[in-house]
Amino acid sequence: MNATLRTSKGDITIEFFDKQAPNTVANFIKLSKEGFYDGVKFHRVIKGFMIQGGDPLTKDDSKINLWGTGDPGYKFADEIDAKSDLYTKTGYAKGIVAMANSGPNTNGSQFFIMTENYPLPPLYAIFGKVTSGQDVVDKIANVQTGAGDRPVDAVIINSISF
Repeated sequence: MNATLRTSKGDITIEFFDKQAPNTVANFIKLSKEGFYDGVKFHRVIKGFMIQGGDPLTKDDSKINLWGTGDPGYKFADEIDAKSDLYTKTGYAKGIVAMANSGPNTNGSQFFIMTENYPLPPLYAIFGKVTSGQDVVDKIANVQTGAGDRPVDAVIINSISF
């Protein structure tokens, strides 16, 4: 299954790795269909590394100091097989989509999209890859950022469709 993120910078299509990360994919699809991600901003952009979104607190600019800490009200377990080809051969390559977390088994709603190949340790569940719209990811990756790697001008996920 694929999902298309309709952002304020253009569309990004993601192909899911539902065999390798079935719970992570199911969670992303569930939240997307509930409209959870509609209006959420990409709150962290690090050039040459990744773009991160999925925090519901980013819908409220008065909570900017809390951006990066929000979740759907629950946490779920990692789905990481560090010995699988997904991690040993593909790894965190440009276009890979993975869960952001604050430690083991703390996945919720935040995710990141790799903008370059980067040798991260296998601590983040990889659950998809960009199949279309990498140019949009690159556009987001190159926006001007300020404190906390936050884009100066908001980059918003308007909706996600399947």
